[in-house]
Amino acid sequence: MEGGGVHIISSRMVKPEYQNSSVPPELQTVHLTPWDLRRITVGYIQEGVLLPKPPASAVQHLASSFARALGRFYPLAGRFAVAPAASAGALTISLRCGDEGAEFIHAVAPGVDVSDISGPLRVIPRVVSSFFPLNGMLSTNAAVDPSRPLLAVQVTELADGVFVATSLSHAAADGTTLWDFFNTWSEISRRGDGNIFTAAPLPPFERWFHDGCPVPIPLPFAEVQDMARRFECPPVQECRIHFSPESIQKLKAKANAEMAGTATATISSLQALLAHLWRAVCRARGLAPDRETRLVLPVGCRTRVKGIPQGYVGKILGDSRLGWTAWLLNRVVASVDEATVTEELVSWSKNPSLRYAPDLGGDPAIVVVSGSPRFDVYGNDFGWGRPLGVRTGPGNKLDGLITVFEDGGGAGAWNWRCVLLLMFSPSSSPTKS
Repeated sequence: MEGGGVHIISSRMVKPEYQNSSVPPELQTVHLTPWDLRRITVGYIQEGVLLPKPPASAVQHLASSFARALGRFYPLAGRFAVAPAASAGALTISLRCGDEGAEFIHAVAPGVDVSDISGPLRVIPRVVSSFFPLNGMLSTNAAVDPSRPLLAVQVTELADGVFVATSLSHAAADGTTLWDFFNTWSEISRRGDGNIFTAAPLPPFERWFHDGCPVPIPLPFAEVQDMARRFECPPVQECRIHFSPESIQKLKAKANAEMAGTATATISSLQALLAHLWRAVCRARGLAPDRETRLVLPVGCRTRVKGIPQGYVGKILGDSRLGWTAWLLNRVVASVDEATVTEELVSWSKNPSLRYAPDLGGDPAIVVVSGSPRFDVYGNDFGWGRPLGVRTGPGNKLDGLITVFEDGGGAGAWNWRCVLLLMFSPSSSPTKS
């Protein structure tokens, strides 16, 4: 790859554009939940798609459709607001929907080809990190400085393609919301008329609090700066691994066969796949056979807790067999129900604690999973072709992080393909298992 530098052409703040019946809401404050606040100290979520080259420059078209998409997701154009809590030495952080705007960045990388990013090499070049805005940004930075946006996008024109990247505060929204926004933006861009939601009112964007939870939630800090803990993540190398529908089905069949007569529920394809990766990473790290290991797995709670408008983290022990390892995953996921989620949130709201990047991984005995094959990544056609690939930004990347995406084969829930983005220390190498 020659001349692979990324050059910023322009940067501006884009305000939401409201369409017809979708009138702008009155100024409002969205209070943050325990789920939100525990992520106030971690980096922004960073996701991006690699697209084919449009017939003509599409930057202005993407900027205008971005403004219309913000009209549907107006809280993401707001800012964090900090206020003293009723109790001394405490504060509250809320999301103020004031239409301040989201950042739109136009960049060029004429020395980078699509093949440099999506070619046969599995190792992802480091230049990809430069395609993402707000690198190194924490939500606490945005809480301290109200000029900092909660959402930023960067459109980077390559030699023969375009990379569209987003960075979103993890305290403002989760991965599901990010990909919902991406899907909305691409649909508005693809259709071009901007009127796809004219008959639909704006969604309420309500937050869910358990009974008895104080709103807003007081945090035991006198200043936002007191809760921030800067941590420089050690450098990691990133690679991608594809699994075909056939290989995934083989893993699922093997896991269920090994647990025949023992397990009472079917191990899913994703559970079998993650179990395989968990075991493989532990072998690649050279861990002792009796070393206790953990896999941190996000579990969506929207369908598990009543009242949540459409992450809990489970931690488990490793084992030598694929079936048993997958069964442990199966049982942990099954245990995440309304009672356990509510109990955990009640406990946290009584004694708030924050989550920091080192807590999410970096330990050689820990594997962390992010992403989901349910996210509609490859449906993001902005008007000139489906994505050629998906990549993540440098935020929160630690040794042992695995990000899972459906690979765009359109095979459906029972026969899906998968692409994994695996982070590993440069001193080690990805497993060949």
